[in-house]
Amino acid sequence: MSATATTGPATTTADGGVQPLLVRRARLLGGEETDLLLAGGRVARTGPGGSLEAPDGARVVEAAGLVALPGLVDLHTHLREPGREDAETVRSGSRAAALGGFTAVHAMANTDPVADTAGVVEQVWRLGREVGLVDVRPVGAVTVGLAGERLAELGAMASSAARVRVFSDDGRCVHDPVLMRRALEYVRSVDGVVAQHAQDPRLTEGAQMHEGVVSSVLGLRGWPAVAEEAVIARDVLLADHVGSRLHVCHVSTAGSVEILRWAKARGVDVTAEVTPHHLLLTDELVRGYDPVYKVNPPLRTRADVEALREAVADGTVDVVATDHAPHPVEDKDCEWAAAAMGMTGLETALSVVQEALVETGLLGWADVARVLSGAPARIGRLEDHGRPLAEGEPAHLVLVDPAARRPVVPEQHATQGRNSPYRGMELPGRVVATVLRGRPVVLDGALVGDQPDGAAVAS
Repeated sequence: MSATATTGPATTTADGGVQPLLVRRARLLGGEETDLLLAGGRVARTGPGGSLEAPDGARVVEAAGLVALPGLVDLHTHLREPGREDAETVRSGSRAAALGGFTAVHAMANTDPVADTAGVVEQVWRLGREVGLVDVRPVGAVTVGLAGERLAELGAMASSAARVRVFSDDGRCVHDPVLMRRALEYVRSVDGVVAQHAQDPRLTEGAQMHEGVVSSVLGLRGWPAVAEEAVIARDVLLADHVGSRLHVCHVSTAGSVEILRWAKARGVDVTAEVTPHHLLLTDELVRGYDPVYKVNPPLRTRADVEALREAVADGTVDVVATDHAPHPVEDKDCEWAAAAMGMTGLETALSVVQEALVETGLLGWADVARVLSGAPARIGRLEDHGRPLAEGEPAHLVLVDPAARRPVVPEQHATQGRNSPYRGMELPGRVVATVLRGRPVVLDGALVGDQPDGAAVAS
């Protein structure tokens, strides 16, 4: 099913403004058919399906059978630029994000140079604005060069044009407890949050996959669950002690869920995310030694997957975040031990969430909006994203065809990375349209005014 536009391709008016857009008969959050009139970057009017008339010059999108959600927000995206443009660029990552239904992404700091100064985060932010397909919000490093030795310029990044509110050394753990405490105390003053990569480096030295039955059979050094759980336990106590916000990246074990559940019951201001791949895939896939399944944290057991799904359903885990990590082919098409860790995810995230959580009855579409839009926007302090599709609210919107099923073909993706773990799998759902501030950037599953890398897309 497609969203059929009944007017021409123009998306701007003669004076440079955004053309009004009438979305007709969309199922709002999977419920009743609703008309949405978008104008001036906001939801101007709503009404029962088929009740609104298109104003003069408006574009009309027929959306019967499609689910309307607020634009998705990713708390954890690796755009690689600056420094690793062979893996991804802000442009190619933005294209992938828009096609996946995202209207905002948080770009992680492990670039080259590291995003640990106001200058680098502003560079990433400006690149995102130039592309104009999604809002790119840089994540600032917690420590200089991700080295874990001294704090980066947190205040300068927070007061920069990029308005950084999420700080993370993702890819590395802030292992020093004194440094972690200082970071938590500092971000409190800027209404920020430390997003911790929970991995004890000494317990995971040389680790290649989850420590368990499969690692023993394969003879690969195991990555114990306690290496994640011990850091989370320490950090929730530190956050409680200093009265600051803590966010835990890519939770992957049942034990981590129990620690988070305890911390939230205690009143600790902690939030957590899980990746789509940790909701669907297990360490059994590693038996073939295919490096596409090598990821940090590693794929865990079926019991961990079930615990994570339940944690998303009951709110213990607040967010589904992609941890989109594209790599050049040569970094993955090699022996297991030499392969880079990471998987792509922007263009498949919503489908995996539908498969793992909606099709299983654990979440409804309103819950999907919560974990993929509302909660990540709140944690990242994106005030104009993650808002309900109601009159007067920002016009960020994604239209999804929940009845569609299609095989995953990484070569057809917009991301430069081909390291998708879902290759050949048939997943449900299809992003039909993505709308940013009332302007369609994706229609009928294709980018509007799509341009190759290096060409400008009008905003």
